[in-house]
Parts: sequence; structure tokens; C-alpha cells
Amino acid sequence: MADFRQRALDYHALPVPGKISVELTKPAESVNDLALAYSPGVAEPVREIAADPSAAYRYTAKGNMVAVISNGTAILGLGNLGPLASKPVMEGKALLFKRFAGLDSIDIEVKHRTTEEFINTVANIADTFGGINLEDIKAPECFEIEQELIRRCNVPIFHDDQHGTAIVTAAGMLNALEIQGKHIHDVTIVCMGAGAAAVACMELLIKCGAQRERIYMLDRKGVIHTRRDDLTPHKMLFANNTDKRTLEDVMEDADVFVGVSGPNLLSPEALTLMADNPVVFACSNPDPEIKPELALKARSDVIIATGRSDYPNQVNNVLCFPFIFRGALDVRASAINDEMKVAAVDAIRNIAKEEVPQEVLDASNAASLTFGREYIIPKPMDPRLLNRVAGAVARAAIASGVAELTELPAHYQ
Repeated sequence: MADFRQRALDYHALPVPGKISVELTKPAESVNDLALAYSPGVAEPVREIAADPSAAYRYTAKGNMVAVISNGTAILGLGNLGPLASKPVMEGKALLFKRFAGLDSIDIEVKHRTTEEFINTVANIADTFGGINLEDIKAPECFEIEQELIRRCNVPIFHDDQHGTAIVTAAGMLNALEIQGKHIHDVTIVCMGAGAAAVACMELLIKCGAQRERIYMLDRKGVIHTRRDDLTPHKMLFANNTDKRTLEDVMEDADVFVGVSGPNLLSPEALTLMADNPVVFACSNPDPEIKPELALKARSDVIIATGRSDYPNQVNNVLCFPFIFRGALDVRASAINDEMKVAAVDAIRNIAKEEVPQEVLDASNAASLTFGREYIIPKPMDPRLLNRVAGAVARAAIASGVAELTELPAHYQ
């Protein structure tokens, strides 16, 4: 562990500090180059954009640029450590945007005293970018921040901790249920955790067919039910009219467990209470709610996914967010709506059902991968994700009326 810590620090520090830099896309070697790049030549695109703001997509990098913005109030599993401490994570997101979707990205860490100050800061700089990825912002403030920025901004706003997690979870869940011979309409779901990711996961599963009344959500005080008087508006959406109060109560005959809470909170004994052929998504990182080896020892019929790369079925947001933004920016979408999210779910889950290319097997150190209990979602290094997911998102943006460009770019044809 000490060796890994040092390797991680060295990775970020050497040979130069940080993970991203700026590169030039135009020549700047001669007086003539500089005359075009800056004064007087730069005045020409300035005039064009002043006359028609959409010209910024033609003459600047706006259309290929995403801002990754955080206040550092919910950094990974580390908590509220402040904006500056979140910078390595935000640079990491920028790295992933570039590596997987060819999108340029810059990280922005915001200090603020009130939620309104944060919203105003982001809204005031939003037009600089083609899209904004919000990251590591704690609940419940994250709900208000995202909704208000969606209302005020003309570029896509996407809180990845909510919707990226939800999209990948839904894709894997639908495939796992299919393998287990179950249908999303009919299952009982237990969700341990009631934060941003939990709420978004459940809402998207409902859009995919789950029944709200068959979802039992738990927070630190137990089952969220209608007779509690301490619920936030987002928890109220999942207040169940039930006499069940504990995890064990709701696990009885449940088909699905989704954990977005903390380590080792699901015991093997509670797992044995579930219905035949259960599905468990234990997504707490770095330590899941139950380790796969313990789950499989307790229930040989379980399909289990975690957030870790050293187990099968990793629920990893990188399967989603670079391609969501790639598709949205390619058609100049003004928002990322439910239709685009569901399109991403379908595209991701369908890739897992196809033959896996050798390059993916090599990158995954796997001899073979076949759709089944230990392969319900694609691997992050799968090159098919880019065109398939981004293309599905772009098509959904056009069909749902949020795209400025109404013809699909040629590379998606």
C-alpha cells in the first residue's frame, strides 16, 4: 500500500506537475502567423461572433471544450476537503474526457460562501464552454445547483456523480436482470444510500420500467417511510408506505440490492434473505458494501457488481460521461435530457452482448469475455463505446428537440 501511495504521488508530480496541459492547434512561428492569431487578424472572428454568437463554434474551441467544475464538498469517498483538494480529481476527469472522447477539458475549482454564489459563478462563465460537467458536490445542494444551472445556461449541464453513475448502473442492472430471468417491471429493489447517486440511480431505473412503490430506500436512520418527519424533498420521493424499518426487513424476498453508501454494510446473512437469483450492485468505493467473494459464498446464484476494477462487472462512470458529452457537443445540444440518458443506457448494455474484440481482451488482461454473470457491462477500454454511445446520445438529442444541429455528423452515419 505504501508503494502504491508513492507511485500515485509520483504519477501526479513527475515529469511535470499535474495531468493536463494546453496545446496549440494553429501555427505561431512567424510574424504573419501572429498577425492572424492575435492583432489584427483576431478582430475578424470577433466581429463574426458579435454578429452571430453561434459562430463561436466555428472560430473558437468552444464546441470541443468541457469544463469540469467542483466545490470539493464530496471528493470521492474522502468527503468535504475543499475546492483545491479536489483539483487532482478534476484534472483526472479532464484526462478521461481527452483520452476516451477527444474532448478538451479544463478543471475549475470554486470557493464560495453560499450555494447562490456557486451557481452565479458557473452561470457567468458557462458560455465559454460547450458543456459543463459538475463533480464532487454534496447532496442536497447538488440537486439545487444542477437544476438552477440547467434553467439558466444554454449549454449541457451534467452532474456526473448523479447521472453518470445512474446510466452505467441502469445498463448493468438491465443486463443482470435479463441473465437472471427477471424483468425490471416486476422486481423489488433495495437501495442503501439516499444521496445524489442513489436518487439518480433510482429515478433512472424508474424511467427504465421499475415501479416506484417497489423501491425501498434507506439512509442512516433506516428505511425511508411516509411517517418520518425528517425527510428532504428528494428523500420524500422515495418515502414508502410500509411498516418495514430495517435493512433486514426490506431484504426479505428482494430481487435487487443497490449500495451507494459505505463499506461492509451488507452482511452475508442479510443477502441470504433475498429472492432466488438476486442482483447486487455494491458500489461503495474503494470498499464495497459486501465483497464479491463473501457474497458468492453466501449465495452462489447472485450476480454482483462493484465499483472496483479488480473484480468483474465494474460500474465505472467512464463508460458514460465522455461519450454523453461527445454526442451532445457534436449536435450542439442545449441540455442532456432523459431521452439522451436512456439512449446511453441502451447503447452501453447492447455492447456487452456482442463479441468482444481482441484489443479489449488484451487491455483487460482477459482470455475471454462473454455476456453472462461475470460480464454484464463493457470494459472501459472498449473502443466501440465512443461511436455507439455518443451516436445514440446525438440521435436522441436531435429526436427530442434539444439539438441545434439537426443532421447527424458524418462519422455517426
